[in-house]
Amino acid sequence: MLDRLLRWESVLLLLCVGVFAFGSASDGFAEQGNISFLLLDYSEVALLAFALLPIVLTGEIDLSVASTLGFCSALTGTLWDAGMSFETIVPLVVLAGVALGSVNAVLVVRFGLPSLAVTIGTLGLYRGLAYVLLGDRAVTGFPENYRPFATDSIPGTFLPYATVLVLFVGAVIAVLVHKTTVGRSLYAIGLGKETARFSGIRVDRVKFALYLLSGGLAAVASLIYTLRYNSARADNANGMELVAVAAVLLGGVSIFGGRGTVLGVATALLAMAGLRNVLFLDDVSNEIQNVITGLLLILSVLVPVVFKPRRTKDAPLEPSVVDAERRPGADAGGELRRDHQGV
Repeated sequence: MLDRLLRWESVLLLLCVGVFAFGSASDGFAEQGNISFLLLDYSEVALLAFALLPIVLTGEIDLSVASTLGFCSALTGTLWDAGMSFETIVPLVVLAGVALGSVNAVLVVRFGLPSLAVTIGTLGLYRGLAYVLLGDRAVTGFPENYRPFATDSIPGTFLPYATVLVLFVGAVIAVLVHKTTVGRSLYAIGLGKETARFSGIRVDRVKFALYLLSGGLAAVASLIYTLRYNSARADNANGMELVAVAAVLLGGVSIFGGRGTVLGVATALLAMAGLRNVLFLDDVSNEIQNVITGLLLILSVLVPVVFKPRRTKDAPLEPSVVDAERRPGADAGGELRRDHQGV
């Protein structure tokens, strides 16, 4: 029972309770309209975080997600400005996001380049291409019949339509990660790529698919972002990749791969959204909010190191990896079930 209480997800849940309890002292925090705004404000961040989660589980990273969002937003504005119907724009933009994800996949998987270096490069590349499309101008006037899906809540509730989409995506990612053989493969790859290969896991194919998924989800997030602000700009979501990474790592996902849960990331997103909203209501400047985001990012990397003895005792995965490496063909997934059962 004590071990369960000390799980990082439980700590995050207490953090959520603390943030919302503290926020209730601010005028208007507990109002239905503000809760809707709180959830809506983090919808794009949540989609990017869910896109990053499976990639980080394998020990890789994608820092280009926000730039992919920015490029897809600029592409949306360019096509809309050219007179194309929004119904045609949506699939084209999603395909564009998948294409950008495939560039990362080819460089990381086919050429074996470090994902950190590659996605830092494509972060700048995709943002630059967004400026090539739109420059400094903004495209507005998107169809009013679609905008409510990115701005409004379900009638009679505080739940925004965009949050329903986020919950659906989170549920799909949770099933994928925690209830399928693909999910076990992600943990196995993160704990030891060569061991996973010896176990029969197609490591390259899994990683390639994850980068395609990341690009596609970033494109979907761009459509919500563009409609919510009714503005397509090349600098949309600039810097959002740091917030998404902070949410993933604060959620207990190891930066080295092989450990983490969807529940942890979802709880971290809720805590960060609540904290941002409290700071907004208290008129805290964006600069201070950026400082807090940076501190959370450092904290999210530091905490797993501090809690490593406890977590190692709870889930002694590393020795199994060593044993498996000594015995090629051993099942690297068998020891993973404990850590991937949480949703």
